[in-house]
Amino acid sequence: MKKILLYTFVILIINACGTTKTSTTILPSKDDIAIKTAPDPISIGIAKKPRNIILMIGDGMGITQITAGLYSNDNKLNLERCKVIGLHKPYASNKLITDSAAAATSFACGVKTYNGAIGVDADTMPVKTILEYAEERELATGLVATSTIVHATPASFIAHQPQRKMYEEIARDFLDTEIDLFIGGGKKYFDRREDKADLLKILESRGYKVGHYAEGDLPKKLETEKNYAYLTSDSDPLTKSAGRDYLPHATKLAVDFLHARGKGFFLMVEGSQIDWGGHANDSDYIIAEMLDFDKAIGHVLDYAEKDGETLVIITADHETGGYAINPGSEMGKIEGAFTSDYHTADLVPVFAYGPGAEAFAGFYENTAIFDKMMEAFEWTTDDK
Repeated sequence: MKKILLYTFVILIINACGTTKTSTTILPSKDDIAIKTAPDPISIGIAKKPRNIILMIGDGMGITQITAGLYSNDNKLNLERCKVIGLHKPYASNKLITDSAAAATSFACGVKTYNGAIGVDADTMPVKTILEYAEERELATGLVATSTIVHATPASFIAHQPQRKMYEEIARDFLDTEIDLFIGGGKKYFDRREDKADLLKILESRGYKVGHYAEGDLPKKLETEKNYAYLTSDSDPLTKSAGRDYLPHATKLAVDFLHARGKGFFLMVEGSQIDWGGHANDSDYIIAEMLDFDKAIGHVLDYAEKDGETLVIITADHETGGYAINPGSEMGKIEGAFTSDYHTADLVPVFAYGPGAEAFAGFYENTAIFDKMMEAFEWTTDDK
């Protein structure tokens, strides 16, 4: 009897191992369905640890925002290239429905905190961010956003303030790191402040190359000898539909710049205004921003595929609007509806690609995004 059980166990193990090489994935195509061989496990990150991590946050991007973008774009997105998918639980410490500040702080610091908190815990105590850990370990770091750079999501990776609307205080916190690159709006919070300080001149005195929208567009290529800051607008950037066109280019520029530093990097990229379209209950706004963000995703995945040492994580802080695709919708024509003009408590999808990606499958708290990034880098919160 024992021999029979052992034989059966061995056969099961052999069959299980064999499925890794021969399994197929069925995907929709214009020819109804297409069958493709499943990716080699190494391509999704089982084999080795990453040298770089790129965290991409589609603010307000739930499953419906993704779906609307997909069906408005010939039934395809770059996002589909990710084969590892999970779900995170986005609630804040004080509310079931989180805001961007509490959610981004959970990603950045690994703690649940209250709505409005920027890089602080529920007791308003500062907590070190993944970007600050990266700086301590001499990695290159960067932030890119289609909001102001002092808005809740990017701020939570570099600042420590009790309230998200303390924009001038958040801007001053940029001086407390040596972040290699940041691109986003909000120039006035750096050079037209109540305290009369000109933070852009201070950055220049520290060796930064500083540029802004009034001087010209983002350059096609950056010199890598100096750290770089570029302010895309005086306050909030334009919408994509109104002419904003920098996110895909800025993302590629940031990746190339940080790669050229030659020491590994951490980069956070936010598609900020998917959320704003949800607040406005404007389906077309959401779709335009979603597709713009997906182009940035495409640049990042192209780099990660070629590089082989980059872990890419794509998620959202929360869903916004209670967005639905209603009857009457067709491919290329979405009839959207909303249950709210604020955030919802929906579970949030997580997509991952590259070495370490497999850790992002399953259900987990939003704080686990931080934990999994730290584990991927093989860092602990205690080491220096």
